[in-house]
Amino acid sequence: MTDIKKNFLELQTQIRLCETKYQRTPHSVALLAVTKGQSIEKISAAIDAGQTAFGENYLQEALPKIAFFTGKNLEWHFIGPIQSNKTKKIAEYFSWVHSVTHIKVLQRLHDQRPEHLPPLNVCIEVNISDEPTKSGVNIDDIFALADHCTSSPRLILRGLMAIPSLQKNFSDQRAQFHKLAILYEKLREKGYMLDTLSMGMSSDWEAAIAEGSTMIRIGTALFGARN
Repeated sequence: MTDIKKNFLELQTQIRLCETKYQRTPHSVALLAVTKGQSIEKISAAIDAGQTAFGENYLQEALPKIAFFTGKNLEWHFIGPIQSNKTKKIAEYFSWVHSVTHIKVLQRLHDQRPEHLPPLNVCIEVNISDEPTKSGVNIDDIFALADHCTSSPRLILRGLMAIPSLQKNFSDQRAQFHKLAILYEKLREKGYMLDTLSMGMSSDWEAAIAEGSTMIRIGTALFGARN
């Protein structure tokens, strides 16, 4: 079985080294453990190692896991495509949503966020690769979404997220993440109070940190192959 504690400690060490290498503030990059297709046993091992933030792509897979770990003081992030008929449960069971692409979805998440919970943390997903098969908003549409989010009291706009096209070359990976970093800074210059750049996965997270990522989404590099 995959040694998850060993992987976790190695990842934490490598993240800290990359922060130094790319002149990032120490401990400014968070690790989001992506548990899509991963078992309860593997998630438990990650919790035992010290991981508290977990990302899920599919609501029907996530809900039993969230229920199993009730009382563990974990933070659950929804990072997959959002269907309108799933917004109620997402608003009820998650602390973060990284994959918002439509005002209609924002409005539903706002309206369905329970009053007893703190506002839902939101990232807008951007299609930085301009690929028709990729989800995410076009750059021109971001400001309308950002304005809607900031005017919604049950939501907090935290930042931007992207899943760029796969690049094997490190400089090509950086070039794609650089587009999102520039957009992030433009939004901040316009007064949006952003603090999160959700970018970088198991195959390209170092390039993401080099370009300013504050949250890398890691699955297989932590847990091994999915079930």
